[in-house]
Amino acid sequence: MPGKGKHRRPRTNPITRGFIAAGTGGAAIAIPLIGATGAHAAEQSAAPSVAPERAVSTAHTAAATQTAKQAATAKTVKTYSVTAGDYLAKIAETQKVSGGWQKLYADNREAVGDNPSLIHPGLKLTIGAKAKASAESKAEAAPKKAAPKKKAAPAKPAPAEPAPQADTTANEPAAQSADSGYTAPVDGATTTTPYRAAGGSWASGYHTGVDFAAASGTTVKSVGPGTVVSAGWAGSYGNEVVIKHDDGQYSQYAHLSSLSVSAGQRVAGGDQIGLSGSTGNSTGPHLHFEIRTGPSYGSDVDPLAYLREHGVSI
Repeated sequence: MPGKGKHRRPRTNPITRGFIAAGTGGAAIAIPLIGATGAHAAEQSAAPSVAPERAVSTAHTAAATQTAKQAATAKTVKTYSVTAGDYLAKIAETQKVSGGWQKLYADNREAVGDNPSLIHPGLKLTIGAKAKASAESKAEAAPKKAAPKKKAAPAKPAPAEPAPQADTTANEPAAQSADSGYTAPVDGATTTTPYRAAGGSWASGYHTGVDFAAASGTTVKSVGPGTVVSAGWAGSYGNEVVIKHDDGQYSQYAHLSSLSVSAGQRVAGGDQIGLSGSTGNSTGPHLHFEIRTGPSYGSDVDPLAYLREHGVSI
């Protein structure tokens, strides 16, 4: 006899439940985790991109700054080729060198050598190179140097140099006449070779001027008021200055190591016109001094007699 069948409830497999629950729960949990992880990864990937952009910008700025500096240097620095008749004072004036021939010489010391008067045609001089470097260093150190500059200012209005010169003049009446405006060409003038001394050392057969003892670098002064006729290289005379005085006579100063005046410049008696040296045909540092009736060689007269006529006794 067949037994009565009972309706059995299908049992759900616990593993299936667990799978579904885990699957459902896992899906619910996994979704936010995946989102969060993706966002975090995006932040990490975006962060490095900022650094390269800044690096590129910095590199471009540095390159632009360097290019600007090179362009500025190229504009301010130039090379000058020495020509016949040139001397440092003349070049500094024509090229408008700030600081004069002393600055030009300092910037080109290696090329010129120990004697600033011995420059030759073809010599290359650099103008503006070190001046720019100096200007940049001063700009960078401006905060540090500002205070010393203010302190140094009061010292300038009190030039102590003119006073000693006046005192020296008063102590040497034999070599200078304040009334006439004439003076000896060097302080403490002592003659070493007199006027018209005979000898084969001179083309004319005699000495056309008078030589004064003067160590290299001694200040050479105009003996009286006048106008500079020429200032430059003159062959055997080396660096020379020729001045036409108000009385029509001319004075010549030769073998100078450097020049302080230029042609056409007006000078007074006692004004510095250069520094003594040994340029040209010279056996050693001294000042060769002439008085002439004209600007050129061969018109010489007794220079000491001329000075005595103007109240200067040597």
